[in-house]
Amino acid sequence: MMAPPRRGLIVAPSWVGDAVMATPAFVALRAAWPAAHLTLVCRPGIDQVLANLRSNDRDVFDSIVVDRMGGAFGPARAGLRLRRPRADCAVLFPNSFRTALAVRISGATRRVGYARDGRGALLTDRVAPPSARPTSTVDSYCDLVERGLGVRVADRRPRLGISEADARAAHVALAGLAPPIALLVPGGNNAMKRWPPERFAAVADALVRTRGFTVAVSGSPRESDTLQAVLAAARVPITNLAERTGDLGTLKAIVSSAALVVTNDTGPRHIAAAFAVPTVALFGPTDHRWTTLRDVPEQVLNAEPFLPEELVADDRAAFCRIDRISVGDVVAAIDTVLSRAARLAQP
Repeated sequence: MMAPPRRGLIVAPSWVGDAVMATPAFVALRAAWPAAHLTLVCRPGIDQVLANLRSNDRDVFDSIVVDRMGGAFGPARAGLRLRRPRADCAVLFPNSFRTALAVRISGATRRVGYARDGRGALLTDRVAPPSARPTSTVDSYCDLVERGLGVRVADRRPRLGISEADARAAHVALAGLAPPIALLVPGGNNAMKRWPPERFAAVADALVRTRGFTVAVSGSPRESDTLQAVLAAARVPITNLAERTGDLGTLKAIVSSAALVVTNDTGPRHIAAAFAVPTVALFGPTDHRWTTLRDVPEQVLNAEPFLPEELVADDRAAFCRIDRISVGDVVAAIDTVLSRAARLAQP
């Protein structure tokens, strides 16, 4: 193991789900480096996701620098900003050339990351990237700190924290919703990853009519049309939480309050895992092995569950259309994951 740094830069992944999957590695770094001043470097919004992350009863990050690193001169501007922490070690979780360039300009003495995207010369500690075959991103991040820094990650479960302010905001957003609450997440950054809205509506009908749930939907502002399509197709009341909040910190607290989450492969799926909320996750032409989450109450449904192991769903878009998942499949998966969670909750 390398000597603990005095001041470290931790460059977070850019996507919500990836940031959550990096949390076991973040927590392990803090545990291994208790005296170091750790600065999180991240895009806007990721700071809200990772705020209040704890390790051994203390905050993982001592300070946060938010920067998009956008534009031709973005890495240079960010690198100059990052000179102020005077870091003696930087750990790069993103694989991009831009982040490596920014950290090189920052003057960090050691720069640890996967040797990808032609950036090897910008790193002092180059770690050979994992296989091109589908590998859990959680494991990729944990392996980076184990192989690059000698820091062991014993617990690879994702985790997050919630501030008192976020908890209060979630309480306001959920006002009038009687528990148990089922949260549906019908959006996603890729249309091919979105299960049809009318099927989410059919699941809502089943949850309300035969299982006694109160149902809500959530999504980003750009997913408003998808949320409205679910509401229009449903025959039972559904609360649109996107109209009550758009803050990722509040979303964390809302997800943690849910009794069930039904979601496409998108950020809230990982947030639910971090709070051990029973979840049904729907996968189309994205291989679920990229985002395997261990020891969480989750039931994964693949559009093509019998895809041979040597094939990758990402390369079989037509064969792995997400609309091949039926409403009946999802309802059955809900019953399975709730039964499993109930058994685990028994003393």
